[in-house]
This record gives sequence, structure tokens and C-alpha cells, in this order.
Amino acid sequence: MGYYDQDYENYDAKRQKGNRGGWFLAGLVGAILGGLLVFFALPALSNFLPYEMNLGEEATDQQGQTVEDTGPIKNVSVDVNSAITGIVDEVSDAVVGVVNLQEAGFWSETGEAGTGSGVIYKKEGKDAFVVTNHHVIEGASQVEISLSDGTRVPAEILGSDVLTDLAVLRVDADKITKVAQFGDSDAVKPGEPVIAIGNPLGLQFSGSVTQGIISGTERAIPIDENGDGQVDWNAEVLQTDAAINPGNSGGALINLDGKVIGINSMKIAQAAVEGIGLSIPANHAIPIIEDLEKYSEVRRPYMGIGMRSLNEVSSYHKEQTLKLPQDINNGVIVMSVVPVSPAAQAGLQEFDVITQFAGEDIKDIIDLRKILYNQEVGDTIELTFYRNGEKMSGKMKLGEEDMLGG
Repeated sequence: MGYYDQDYENYDAKRQKGNRGGWFLAGLVGAILGGLLVFFALPALSNFLPYEMNLGEEATDQQGQTVEDTGPIKNVSVDVNSAITGIVDEVSDAVVGVVNLQEAGFWSETGEAGTGSGVIYKKEGKDAFVVTNHHVIEGASQVEISLSDGTRVPAEILGSDVLTDLAVLRVDADKITKVAQFGDSDAVKPGEPVIAIGNPLGLQFSGSVTQGIISGTERAIPIDENGDGQVDWNAEVLQTDAAINPGNSGGALINLDGKVIGINSMKIAQAAVEGIGLSIPANHAIPIIEDLEKYSEVRRPYMGIGMRSLNEVSSYHKEQTLKLPQDINNGVIVMSVVPVSPAAQAGLQEFDVITQFAGEDIKDIIDLRKILYNQEVGDTIELTFYRNGEKMSGKMKLGEEDMLGG
């Protein structure tokens, strides 16, 4: 059994009906007492105010100067210039819109397929160079950049890289006025304030500025490059709570020195997730950008094998097919060898299991690629592998990658 609002209201109404005169008298007495209290307390309160209050006289401040009565409303002038606004003024013109134009329809008319952001990072002679995301310009037949004043300039795609989601564009430098500078992303610390500049939800919100902090460093995000449901790569990114929305991709993440420490790439879009934006660290992006600018592709070392992680196969195949010792649980299985490749020349065969590469233990495919891509084309590395249960070692001279693989 409970209490209900209507029961309380009926009970209150009955009390008011029989005591209406008493309530009126009590209210009158309360009003008189309140007025007397304010009258006697006012002189004492004046001691705590920045000016004197003399009833019936002009108000004066604590130095005895007359205070002009300007009424209850004042216009206050506030200086809103700060470190943040200064950085935005300096860098925002170097962050541009990137428009993906694709042919569509029977007449092969060109229309906008999407928009993103980009960062002008270099101006050299008659050319200026813009870094953006691969997914921003993917499938484009033409690309334009939109400057801060709305001017559109045609852009040439110099190269792009699926694995790191980066692309480099070249534009005429005539109308380029600002160039952004890269900072040291390895020096970034969690909790450090950052600013994101980009074009969320299209060019109508161009030059949008959001502020936040670095929420985490060295975050690993799985990448399925070819859409086969298997993780091909773990991208190392910076995590920030600065708002990053569709259209911000390719924009700048800036520290309080006004330097670009990251290229904004993605946001985790789940109903239960709020404030997790991801940015490619500048120190990771710079060598990729340099390769794309010079070679139109990223020059990565190449082995020439098809691979599978050992932890993906059953214990039966570990024992019966691969004949591995029971204590070997990590490594990469050689599923195929490309003829005349570095792996073939090193003598690797199908069903060999690589457990060490370039002096480091290998857990899975992602581990192997991470170590491999830290080498240089032409390097000779040592590797350890098992063949039919026997531990073996060898050397391999790395070639240049011509496809995603090992």
C-alpha cells in the first residue's frame, strides 16, 4: 500500500478550507518581519561590497570616489584572444577541404562522391603538397581542394597507401598562403591538450575547430585491407576525445605549439562509444608521405610468401601436418612461396613455420609484417624456422614489395 498524490492534495485542501484566515495573518506578519530584517541588515552588508551604500545619497567606492549608477545592465568588453585562437589563426588556412569527384550515370557526368579534409605540409616552387586519407580520395576520377575562402583548386593524386590510409596530392601553389609544420608525435603524452581542425559533415562546416586531450598513445587498430575478414595489419594511432566526425578525415591534430602531431583518420562509431577519435601519428606518417611523393607508392620490403598465423590452426595440424614440438605455439606458417622471390632464394618451403625474424620472436602475421616493414629493401636478415619438426636457420635478402603480403 502506498501514498498517492491525489490523497495528499485532498488532505491539504481540507486543511486550507478551515484555516484560511490564519494563513492570511501569518503571511502578513512574515512580510513585515522580512522588511524590517532587510532594513537593519543593509548597513552591515555594505562593509562587504566594493562600494559604500548610503541610503538617499550617491554611492561611493572604498576610496571615497563617487560611483556612477549605470543601471542594472552593463556591456562588458572581454579579450577572447588566447593561445588556442592564436594557433587556429596560424594553422587553419593550411587545413583544406578535399572533394572526391567520380563519374556517374550514362553520360559519365562527374559529381561529388564525398568530401574530407587535408593538410598542406609543403610548398616548393610552383607546387604545394597536401596529405589526406586514402579513403577520402579512393575511387576518384578527379580531386579538388577547397581553400578557406571557398576557392576550389584542381589536385593531382601523387600516390596513396591502403595500409596506412594516407594519400598525397599536388596542387598549384599560386593561391596557397599557409603551410603547416609537423611536430614530434613520439613526445606526445596522455592528457596533453590538442586541437582538431577539419570539415565535419562536408564543406558547409569547413574549418571547424574542436578541442580535447590525448586520451592514449600507441593504440593498435586492426585493419582488414582486402575485406576477407582477416586482420592484415595493426595500425598504431593516437586516441583523442576531440570531436572527429565524417569529413574530418585527413584533417590536422595540432598541439599547443601549433604543430601537426597527427592526421585525423577515423572515429569509432558505435552507439555505446562517445569521444574516441583516432589520428595517424606524424612520425609514422612522414616516411609514408615521403615515399608517396617520390615514388607514388610506399616501398616496403618483400619476402614473397603466403602466410597464416600458427595460432589459427588446430592442435591436430600442429602435430600431424607441421610436426611441431609441443612447446611451439607462436609463429607464421609458410602457405606458399612465390618463384624467384627472396623467400624462394632463401630456400623456404611450404609448411615451414617461421618463429624468429631479424632476431625477434614472431607471434603471428601482424608481428612479422611489423618487423618486416621496419627493414629496408635490400637488407639481409636472419630467420629461424621449423621444417618437419626440425629447427633450422637461414638468411634472406629482402626485395621490394609488389603486393600486400610477406
